[in-house]
Amino acid sequence: MSPTRLSFSQGAAAAAGIRRMNMTTSAEPKAVLITGASSGIGEATARRLAEIGHRVLLGARRTDRLAALADELRAGGGFVAYRELDVTSLDSMQAFSAAGLREFGRIDVLVNNAGVMSLSPIADLRIAEWEQMIDVNLRGVLNGIAAVLPQMQRQAAGQIVNVSSVSGHRVDPTAAVYSATKFAVTALSEGLRQENRDVRVTVVSPGFTQSELTHHGGAAEARAAAHAAAEQLAIPASAIADAIAFAIDQPANVDVNELIVRPTAQA
Repeated sequence: MSPTRLSFSQGAAAAAGIRRMNMTTSAEPKAVLITGASSGIGEATARRLAEIGHRVLLGARRTDRLAALADELRAGGGFVAYRELDVTSLDSMQAFSAAGLREFGRIDVLVNNAGVMSLSPIADLRIAEWEQMIDVNLRGVLNGIAAVLPQMQRQAAGQIVNVSSVSGHRVDPTAAVYSATKFAVTALSEGLRQENRDVRVTVVSPGFTQSELTHHGGAAEARAAAHAAAEQLAIPASAIADAIAFAIDQPANVDVNELIVRPTAQA
């Protein structure tokens, strides 16, 4: 599928320029690729980054949602494009990266956000759901890195933001496999950081956040418990988007390695 190109009108460019003059950051606009951008943290991050003047390419499987979001952000002056994306496919991820390079001329940031969470006791042996979490949460992150890292190394600059979870720091019953994928993302990110001097690597670990993660998959009882906890405690996805924007907008010689953002009331 060819990328949907969404050009900047003169009016939108002027509006974005006014916003950039008024925003608190001193950073130059960056070319940012966001996976899982059709809802939750990905959508909120697209909104925040477009609002402060960054150029964004949205990726997800639900292109109808991407199209609606892109139209909305462009109407507000954002520089936004979108493309269908399946992070479990390296070919799809590489095509997404190539589309970003064509659209923007460079890739400054990849936000590896796409993820799934299916909660169940290990003894339930929901092997298909285990494999899906491994494919999306870990293989998807690896595919994203593989797709953008060569270009960032050629540029001698770039940043990869991997969205993990507080479950990458602790393990709870029914979350063992999900936690395993998120622990792996943290380890992978640290190794990538140590291997690179020009590419910044940031891990953002949300706690209970308003999203669709608790809506699908897993054991019914575990899903209901997680959904109830999220309903009671969850912070808006915009809080995570703000953390990502903070990490991106630091000077080139400042690498925010890890941010844990969770509700004050979350144990």
